[in-house]
Amino acid sequence: MDPQRLVRLFDGQPARPAGAGTAGAVPAVRPISEPAETVEARGVLVVRSTATAEPLDALVVDVAAGRRRRGLPVRRRTAALVLTAALLGATGLGLVATGPLTARAAPSSASEATSVAAALRRATDADLTEDEAAARLQEMAASRSEREDAEAAAAQVQAATDQAALDAAAAEAAAAAEAARPKVVLPINGARITSGFGSRWGTLHPGLDFAAPMGTPEYAAMDGVVLQARTASGFGLAVYIQHADGDVTVYGHMEKILVAEGQTVKAGDTIALLGNRGQSTGPHLHFEVHVGGLDGQKIDPLPWLRDHGVAV
Repeated sequence: MDPQRLVRLFDGQPARPAGAGTAGAVPAVRPISEPAETVEARGVLVVRSTATAEPLDALVVDVAAGRRRRGLPVRRRTAALVLTAALLGATGLGLVATGPLTARAAPSSASEATSVAAALRRATDADLTEDEAAARLQEMAASRSEREDAEAAAAQVQAATDQAALDAAAAEAAAAAEAARPKVVLPINGARITSGFGSRWGTLHPGLDFAAPMGTPEYAAMDGVVLQARTASGFGLAVYIQHADGDVTVYGHMEKILVAEGQTVKAGDTIALLGNRGQSTGPHLHFEVHVGGLDGQKIDPLPWLRDHGVAV
């Protein structure tokens, strides 16, 4: 902004169009014949007509001293304060007038011009009234609240999506494990068959005997439900498990039972510890298969295990 326009703004006169006058000099603001006076405040020298109703020198001195002038409209006063502060703070900027009012401005850098432009923009922002400022703050608070609500909702959606992904991954892993799990297993590991299915001592021996050390774990041969887990004649202790196809497997002579009646078990679950109870000549597991139910036909467990893919 050229000095002539600044002087006219301070005096309340409309600014002259850019480019008016000759280069290096600003045409006189008032006729030379009017009496003039000179005021200097913090490096700013202004010569103005004393015929003007509003004393510019007092305004400049008051603004330079940091005092507010009463009587100026809010919008005009704010602009005047910002423009004066920008002029006083600009290095090397001076206004000099003698005789017919002229002005000369020391060369300023691009950064100084930028600072003045920024000050003018701040002056425009400062023209808000208190009510307008309060309304704008309320708008900003409402906008911030809306953003926070939107962010919280997005976070909840993301958390739900992540949890669903975790649940799906867990379900997939469980399904894979279930598919890989054996459906029929040998009821005991590391044992040897000491007696098979068939006639023995003039009676039917309706199962297989697996000899192993005391306390060896015994397993459910197939998924099922425990029908009985208690003392039994000839077995000492026995466990009966019914499977989905209706067949029942029997485990006898154990030292300790580890399941309860009504309990669901899976193939390979430990159900007891091997023992020597009941009519037994040594620690072993007596294993039977009853087709179709507890009172169903007793068949040879060896082919039954092999038919279900168990190597014996």
